[in-house]
Amino acid sequence: RTDTDTTATAATTHIGPRSILPFSPDCPHVPKPQQDQTTMSGRASGQVKNRAPAPIQISAEQILREAAERQEQHQLDPITKVHDAEEYQSFLRDRRKNFEDNIRYRREHIGNWVKYAKFEEDNKEYERARSVFERALEVEHRSPELWLRYAEFEMRNEFVNRARNVLDRAVQILPRVDFLWYKYVYMEEMVGDVPKCRAVFERWMKWMPDDGAWLSYARFEGRCGQADRAEAVMRRYVNTYPSARSFLRFAKWAEFEAKNVGLARTVFESALVELEPEESRQARVFKQFASFEERQGEYERARVIYKHAIKLLRLGEKSVLQQMQDDEEITEQERFKREELYKSYVSFEKKHGDREGIEDVILTKQRAEYAKRVKDDPLDYDAWFEYAKLEEEHGDQASVRDIYERAVANVPPAQEKQYWKRYIYLWIYYAVYEELQSNDLDRAAEVYQACLSLIPHSKFSFSKIWIYAAKVHIRRKDLAAARKLFGKAIGVCGKEKIFTEYIALELALGEVDRCRALYTNYLKAMPHNCRAWSKYADLERSVGETERCRALYELAVSQPELDMPEMLWKGYIDFEIEEGQGDNARKLYERLLDRTGHVKVWISYAQFEGTEIGRGIAESRKVFDRAYQQLKEEGLKEERVLLLDAWRVFEKAKGDSASVAEVEAKLPRRVKRKRMKTDDDGNEIGWEEYFDYHFPDDQDAAASNLKILEMAAKWKKTQAAADDDDDSDDSDSDDDSDED
Repeated sequence: RTDTDTTATAATTHIGPRSILPFSPDCPHVPKPQQDQTTMSGRASGQVKNRAPAPIQISAEQILREAAERQEQHQLDPITKVHDAEEYQSFLRDRRKNFEDNIRYRREHIGNWVKYAKFEEDNKEYERARSVFERALEVEHRSPELWLRYAEFEMRNEFVNRARNVLDRAVQILPRVDFLWYKYVYMEEMVGDVPKCRAVFERWMKWMPDDGAWLSYARFEGRCGQADRAEAVMRRYVNTYPSARSFLRFAKWAEFEAKNVGLARTVFESALVELEPEESRQARVFKQFASFEERQGEYERARVIYKHAIKLLRLGEKSVLQQMQDDEEITEQERFKREELYKSYVSFEKKHGDREGIEDVILTKQRAEYAKRVKDDPLDYDAWFEYAKLEEEHGDQASVRDIYERAVANVPPAQEKQYWKRYIYLWIYYAVYEELQSNDLDRAAEVYQACLSLIPHSKFSFSKIWIYAAKVHIRRKDLAAARKLFGKAIGVCGKEKIFTEYIALELALGEVDRCRALYTNYLKAMPHNCRAWSKYADLERSVGETERCRALYELAVSQPELDMPEMLWKGYIDFEIEEGQGDNARKLYERLLDRTGHVKVWISYAQFEGTEIGRGIAESRKVFDRAYQQLKEEGLKEERVLLLDAWRVFEKAKGDSASVAEVEAKLPRRVKRKRMKTDDDGNEIGWEEYFDYHFPDDQDAAASNLKILEMAAKWKKTQAAADDDDDSDDSDSDDDSDED
């Protein structure tokens, strides 16, 4: 190694897996790196070659842990209550001392000054606040935010002249900061002083600001009703910045804001004549000029502009060599704009031009692109979709059918549903085209039938194909074929959606008996489906069969497995309540509580007793008390909190202050505790915080348990003392016998 390599190696900083090195300049373990000398080729002369890890490694986990340990807990400021003027002055004195200390520690920090001034403003000490701002400006007079806060303070408290003086000083010191000027002119306009506002704008324009400032000036004159002045401002703007951007903004303003079509056309024409060639030949100038003429209904003028641009920029007629040369001369954005210009011309000709001329060129090009895509990848179904859509819009019936037939011939190679999900939409779009565009329902039905014969139903199926095919038969007024297809779908596919669609069809036809038969088969196939049970019960209820509805609910709740039993029980209880059978609803609540003691069931039960159909508020309170005792025995604290909240709301609505106070006396106290957290294997992984609830009645029980434990300990101590006395007596008797 050379000396340079040795130095570079010593300064090497290697980052191993999940570790970093302390590379601070103050770290004693890392030497100071020397300044590398860079050669003319851009590479450092002392290239690092030693990639070995440093002897001292600090893991990222250690850094994060230390950072978390050193975080200080955020403490809220205490609430100070002031009772008289002397305490108020003392409070102000203390707060000012704190602010002054903060400013003394960090004099350059603008936030401390702003907070200090805001404090004085809140206490109506405007002179002091103004003094704070002035002191801050002595520290940092080139801070735009500070000037803005100062001006907003004066404006907020309606000191208009003072705010004007502050903003005037600000724009004199910082004339290139636009938002200060914006605030200045906004204030002058709000107070209604138009001449001063215009004077401020004129001062601003002398600094030649950006486009937004000129537009703001013109809009201000427009709001004042001075159209001539506004136009003069925009003319000064384009003279100051003679570019395509300024002319286009001027034309847009003249068209949409000034509503002066003649002026806008003059501006566009001036842009093409007066600007430099690199500015006037930009694609966006021609595009916006042509779009303007198109909006005004001057289609011939727009066509002339498009053709002039295409001829000037040689769009659509370039050889490969010329295209490469132009790509080197123009930017990527300009090339994109030219492509957009050509597309706009094509779109214009589609809307207003000769269809036969432009459509053939565009369609031929697009057909060639799609043909190449589907040839390279026959399974690219998105390309087939776009190809078929193109033919639907511009081709004839034979070409559209040919594309669809070629597309559906590309069957997915694997019999897995994920590969078929996109493919079947080719059949769906094919059938929709035959039905809507060709008005051939018979052929649409044949398309669906061919699709169904192709799908491997033994492995997977698609319910939407069965449903769409059956609905086509319905629109053909062939109800028998639709029913036959639905029946076959139930046997082959058997999905829930097929049952629901078939039942909806029969229900729309008024065939209640057929609906019952379908629901029977539906529930035989899916006895766990609570939605099916509920729909069946709603059907019986809608036709006035109350007993059949009740029997269905009874049969449903007796099923061993249900996917959503809470929905079923709720529907059953609501049915009994709406029928006015309060006793039956009460029995259902009791049966449900035998199965589950969920707190929501208890709350619903208690609220039910408090309604008109229930037994009254007293019974509702009993239910709440039963629920509270039950949850207390089970040790469910969070559920007890939910129950007490619902109980309190109920008492506030229907009880009195005493009952509300009684319930609130049972509310717990929430405390934060720590517990050891373990993983799935039972290993301890650290402490975690959680919230626990202390109920008043639980505290009494805990106190009594503690007293019992104390008495047990005292009894145990007494027993131990008695045993010691017995042992001493026995030893004395043994000594006497030895002496004898």
